[in-house]
Amino acid sequence: MELKEKVSKELEKIRPALMGDGGDVKLIEVTDDGEVKVELQGSCRGCPFSQMTLKYGIEKQLKDKIPEVKKVTAV
Repeated sequence: MELKEKVSKELEKIRPALMGDGGDVKLIEVTDDGEVKVELQGSCRGCPFSQMTLKYGIEKQLKDKIPEVKKVTAV
């Protein structure tokens, strides 16, 4: 399974928690060096806690489950 597919499957597990608060996350790109680029959507887009959600929620879970992931950035 390629890296992008692994990331996509893991994001599907994270998505319900975000949707519960009116937000969502869209996978934009996974680079060869392990950077995952996502777009926060819905209420996550303008939320003052979006950076915490990105780093301590999405990035932490992806790094824990997929060692190839080095960093997650919002675009």
